[in-house]
Amino acid sequence: MAAGVPALAVALVLIAATFRRRLVAITVRGASMEPAYRDGDRVLVRRGRLPAPGQVVVVRDLPTTGPATAAPPTATARAVSGPTLLIKRVAAAPGDPVPRDRVAALAGVPERYVPHGQLVLLGDNPAASFDSRHRGYFAAAQVVGTVWRSLPAPTRPQGGSRRRHGDR
Repeated sequence: MAAGVPALAVALVLIAATFRRRLVAITVRGASMEPAYRDGDRVLVRRGRLPAPGQVVVVRDLPTTGPATAAPPTATARAVSGPTLLIKRVAAAPGDPVPRDRVAALAGVPERYVPHGQLVLLGDNPAASFDSRHRGYFAAAQVVGTVWRSLPAPTRPQGGSRRRHGDR
Protein backbone atom coordinates (compact mmCIF):
# COMPACT_ATOMS: atom_id res chain seq x y z
CA MET A 1 0.00 0.00 0.00
CA ALA A 2 2.79 2.44 0.92
CA ALA A 3 4.55 1.85 -2.44
CA GLY A 4 1.33 2.84 -4.27
CA VAL A 5 1.24 6.30 -2.66
CA PRO A 6 4.37 7.64 -4.45
CA ALA A 7 3.14 6.21 -7.75
CA LEU A 8 -0.23 7.88 -7.25
CA ALA A 9 1.48 11.18 -6.39
CA VAL A 10 3.59 11.00 -9.56
CA ALA A 11 0.49 10.23 -11.64
CA LEU A 12 -1.37 13.19 -10.14
CA VAL A 13 1.57 15.52 -10.86
CA LEU A 14 1.70 14.32 -14.48
CA ILE A 15 -2.05 14.80 -14.89
CA ALA A 16 -1.85 18.31 -13.38
CA ALA A 17 1.06 19.20 -15.68
CA THR A 18 -0.91 18.00 -18.70
CA PHE A 19 -3.93 20.12 -17.72
CA ARG A 20 -1.71 23.18 -17.15
CA ARG A 21 -0.38 22.87 -20.68
CA ARG A 22 -3.84 22.37 -22.20
CA LEU A 23 -5.92 24.74 -20.07
CA VAL A 24 -5.40 28.38 -19.13
CA ALA A 25 -7.58 30.73 -17.08
CA ILE A 26 -8.15 34.18 -18.60
CA THR A 27 -9.80 37.23 -17.06
CA VAL A 28 -11.93 39.22 -19.51
CA ARG A 29 -11.13 42.93 -19.69
CA GLY A 30 -13.41 45.37 -21.50
CA ALA A 31 -16.92 45.22 -22.93
CA SER A 32 -16.24 43.85 -26.43
CA MET A 33 -17.91 40.49 -25.74
CA GLU A 34 -20.96 41.72 -23.82
CA PRO A 35 -23.44 40.30 -23.09
CA ALA A 36 -21.78 36.85 -23.31
CA TYR A 37 -18.74 37.87 -21.23
CA ARG A 38 -18.40 40.99 -19.11
CA ASP A 39 -15.39 42.85 -17.76
CA GLY A 40 -13.94 40.79 -14.90
CA ASP A 41 -15.46 37.45 -15.96
CA ARG A 42 -13.05 34.53 -15.90
CA VAL A 43 -12.98 31.82 -18.56
CA LEU A 44 -11.13 28.55 -18.97
CA VAL A 45 -9.47 28.27 -22.37
CA ARG A 46 -8.57 24.93 -23.96
CA ARG A 47 -5.44 25.01 -26.09
CA GLY A 48 -4.73 22.95 -29.17
CA ARG A 49 -8.09 22.90 -30.94
CA LEU A 50 -8.91 24.53 -34.23
CA PRO A 51 -11.85 26.88 -33.71
CA ALA A 52 -15.08 26.69 -35.66
CA PRO A 53 -17.50 29.51 -36.49
CA GLY A 54 -19.55 30.50 -33.46
CA GLN A 55 -16.89 29.49 -30.94
CA VAL A 56 -15.21 32.08 -28.74
CA VAL A 57 -11.41 32.19 -28.86
CA VAL A 58 -8.57 33.97 -27.13
CA VAL A 59 -6.00 35.29 -29.60
CA ARG A 60 -2.67 37.09 -29.25
CA ASP A 61 -3.01 40.58 -30.72
CA LEU A 62 -0.14 40.69 -33.21
CA PRO A 63 0.14 42.31 -36.64
CA THR A 64 -1.96 40.57 -39.27
CA THR A 65 -1.13 39.37 -42.74
CA GLY A 66 -4.57 40.43 -43.95
CA PRO A 67 -5.80 43.74 -45.36
CA ALA A 68 -4.81 46.97 -43.66
CA THR A 69 -7.06 48.61 -41.12
CA ALA A 70 -10.06 50.04 -42.94
CA ALA A 71 -11.33 52.32 -40.19
CA PRO A 72 -10.31 53.29 -36.67
CA PRO A 73 -12.13 51.64 -33.78
CA THR A 74 -15.21 53.43 -32.51
CA ALA A 75 -14.84 55.99 -29.76
CA THR A 76 -16.00 53.52 -27.13
CA ALA A 77 -13.45 50.86 -28.10
CA ARG A 78 -10.58 51.01 -25.61
CA ALA A 79 -7.11 51.29 -27.13
CA VAL A 80 -4.59 48.82 -25.73
CA SER A 81 -0.84 49.33 -25.91
CA GLY A 82 1.67 46.51 -26.09
CA PRO A 83 1.07 42.80 -26.66
CA THR A 84 -2.26 41.65 -25.33
CA LEU A 85 -4.81 38.87 -25.53
CA LEU A 86 -8.19 39.44 -27.17
CA ILE A 87 -11.37 37.42 -26.70
CA LYS A 88 -13.57 37.25 -29.82
CA ARG A 89 -16.13 35.06 -31.55
CA VAL A 90 -15.15 33.23 -34.76
CA ALA A 91 -17.31 34.60 -37.58
CA ALA A 92 -15.58 32.67 -40.36
CA ALA A 93 -12.82 30.05 -40.54
CA PRO A 94 -10.62 28.95 -43.46
CA GLY A 95 -12.78 27.82 -46.39
CA ASP A 96 -15.87 29.75 -45.23
CA PRO A 97 -17.20 32.53 -47.46
CA VAL A 98 -15.69 35.94 -46.66
CA PRO A 99 -18.42 37.86 -44.76
CA ARG A 100 -18.02 41.10 -46.74
CA ASP A 101 -21.45 42.38 -45.72
CA ARG A 102 -20.57 42.23 -41.99
CA VAL A 103 -16.87 43.07 -42.12
CA ALA A 104 -16.01 46.38 -43.79
CA ALA A 105 -12.25 45.74 -43.71
CA LEU A 106 -12.76 42.66 -45.92
CA ALA A 107 -15.10 44.28 -48.47
CA GLY A 108 -12.31 44.70 -51.02
CA VAL A 109 -10.38 41.43 -50.66
CA PRO A 110 -10.15 39.45 -53.89
CA GLU A 111 -10.75 35.99 -52.43
CA ARG A 112 -14.24 34.51 -52.07
CA TYR A 113 -13.31 32.26 -49.15
CA VAL A 114 -11.31 32.87 -45.98
CA PRO A 115 -7.73 31.79 -46.77
CA HIS A 116 -5.91 28.98 -45.02
CA GLY A 117 -4.38 30.17 -41.75
CA GLN A 118 -6.74 33.13 -41.34
CA LEU A 119 -9.84 33.79 -39.21
CA VAL A 120 -12.54 36.42 -39.13
CA LEU A 121 -13.09 37.37 -35.48
CA LEU A 122 -15.84 39.65 -34.16
CA GLY A 123 -16.75 40.94 -30.73
CA ASP A 124 -20.36 40.48 -29.66
CA ASN A 125 -20.56 44.21 -28.81
CA PRO A 126 -19.54 46.02 -32.04
CA ALA A 127 -19.49 49.47 -30.41
CA ALA A 128 -16.74 48.39 -27.99
CA SER A 129 -14.81 45.87 -30.07
CA PHE A 130 -11.63 46.23 -32.12
CA ASP A 131 -11.86 43.17 -34.37
CA SER A 132 -11.96 42.01 -38.01
CA ARG A 133 -14.38 44.84 -38.84
CA HIS A 134 -11.40 47.17 -38.35
CA ARG A 135 -8.31 45.16 -39.15
CA GLY A 136 -9.34 42.29 -41.42
CA TYR A 137 -8.10 38.78 -40.87
CA PHE A 138 -6.47 37.44 -37.73
CA ALA A 139 -3.77 34.78 -38.08
CA ALA A 140 -5.06 31.40 -36.87
CA ALA A 141 -1.55 30.67 -35.57
CA GLN A 142 -2.07 33.39 -32.95
CA VAL A 143 -5.04 31.62 -31.35
CA VAL A 144 -4.22 30.71 -27.75
CA GLY A 145 -7.27 28.47 -27.47
CA THR A 146 -11.03 28.09 -27.47
CA VAL A 147 -13.13 29.16 -24.49
CA TRP A 148 -14.23 25.95 -22.83
CA ARG A 149 -16.26 27.26 -19.92
CA SER A 150 -16.80 30.17 -17.56
CA LEU A 151 -15.16 30.05 -14.15
CA PRO A 152 -16.83 31.16 -10.94
CA ALA A 153 -16.00 34.66 -9.77
CA PRO A 154 -13.16 34.73 -7.25
CA THR A 155 -14.34 34.90 -3.69
CA ARG A 156 -13.69 38.15 -1.94
CA PRO A 157 -13.07 38.32 1.79
CA GLN A 158 -16.02 39.81 3.56
CA GLY A 159 -15.36 42.46 6.15
CA GLY A 160 -17.62 43.83 8.84
CA SER A 161 -20.96 42.36 9.74
CA ARG A 162 -22.69 39.87 7.52
CA ARG A 163 -26.27 40.47 6.53
CA ARG A 164 -28.60 37.53 6.65
CA HIS A 165 -31.18 36.73 4.01
CA GLY A 166 -34.12 39.02 4.54
CA ASP A 167 -32.14 41.83 6.23
CA ARG A 168 -32.53 45.23 4.58
